[in-house]
Amino acid sequence: MGVTTSTSQKAATSGQPGTVLGWCIDYIRAGTFSTLSQGLKRGQLIVQEGTDTQTFGTPDPPRKAVCLTVRDPNFWMRIFLSHDLGLSEGYMYGDCDISDLKGFMDLWLDNREGLDALESTISSLINYYTAMAIKGVYRQNLAMAKMNASASYDVSNAFMQCFLSEEMMYSAAFWGPEENGPRGDLSVGPSAGDLESAQQRKIQDYLKQARLRPGDRLLEVGSGWGAVAIAAGKLGCTVDSVTLSSEQKKLADERIAAAGLSDRVRIHLCDYRQLPSSWKNSFDAFISCEMIEAVGPKNYNDYFKVVDWALKKDRGTAVISSTTQPEHRYTEMQYEDFARRYHWPNNFAPSPTSLIVAVQKAVNGQLVLYSVEDHGLHYCRTLREWGRRFEKNFKGEALETMQAKYAFLQDPQSLETFKRKWRYLFVYAEVGYARAYTSLHRFTFTRPENVVEECA
Repeated sequence: MGVTTSTSQKAATSGQPGTVLGWCIDYIRAGTFSTLSQGLKRGQLIVQEGTDTQTFGTPDPPRKAVCLTVRDPNFWMRIFLSHDLGLSEGYMYGDCDISDLKGFMDLWLDNREGLDALESTISSLINYYTAMAIKGVYRQNLAMAKMNASASYDVSNAFMQCFLSEEMMYSAAFWGPEENGPRGDLSVGPSAGDLESAQQRKIQDYLKQARLRPGDRLLEVGSGWGAVAIAAGKLGCTVDSVTLSSEQKKLADERIAAAGLSDRVRIHLCDYRQLPSSWKNSFDAFISCEMIEAVGPKNYNDYFKVVDWALKKDRGTAVISSTTQPEHRYTEMQYEDFARRYHWPNNFAPSPTSLIVAVQKAVNGQLVLYSVEDHGLHYCRTLREWGRRFEKNFKGEALETMQAKYAFLQDPQSLETFKRKWRYLFVYAEVGYARAYTSLHRFTFTRPENVVEECA
């Protein structure tokens, strides 16, 4: 274990040599190199800056060495102030290039304990503040909920169509043998229509899990672009679906009308805490697909009481899915990372057991646990497919539409930053799910003694 240096043996120079900022950057760089030399024990990282090259760690076949090329010395300041978020921002803003994003993230996770020393007192304090805010100060209240949803989903319907499948499910697909499973794109290769068929499988599986029958009434919290609601409508159900995204509602309404379902499928622009009083005990089923992350632990009690309030007393079933943290690293103090800063503001990932406990605290046995399933591995291929479609489709009319809506994207550097933000997300999330650093669980709750089918 050690570090090798280029033959030039020159320290990389700061952007402002001889200034206080330059000295600070030199000091931070030296400290970072010291941490890398001691903490990088598995795999190899090559750091290039100007004419200087530093190599840390040892080869770990079959993985290749990852090259980090620093383009702007302020990159080191980002790491000092924001730790892993700073590194993400350094890539996004072009302060550095990374030869293999996936390889780099694997390297980071493989050596996370040794690299924790990169966190400074300042970045620790910032993380503590953001974790406290997300946990319970104000960031999922009624006023913030609309802003959070808008930041996540109101970017542009045309943009989201660049990488989502035809029905526009912004959640993990279920990959079956027909698509060669969750690794089929790696073992066999992707095929046209794979994502569409896998998403349709997932939608139908949710409807089945919710025990929906023709004539039933479904409440959905988190409409997306209407895919689940439309499928339930085609089954013969009446659907009320709520969202806080005006962009989603606009397109969902158009798609519902095109399907001839406006008489039985309705999208409502409102918060789950503001449902009409007439909906009490009116629904046979409740579905919420990857939305509860925006609720937060402070609001779990209200959320699950709404589920209990809305479902019929005799046969109601609730199906809820969420990105989760494994129990061994779960904490309610979840700081602002790359995904929370740039894609899903203030989201909170429960552990599977913490969510189950929260339900019972809220409803006191009025909903009983039927099943828990881990679908995390299905997310990896979904994210890879989104990444491929993004690279293929974000150009031409789709790009022009975004540039017309967001003038800053007409600047080439700003456009590159925007692209890097999404590239980073797809790989960042893929590696997290692939390594079980995070996962995706689906929980099904039902009324007491509400059996799937009679067996006696």
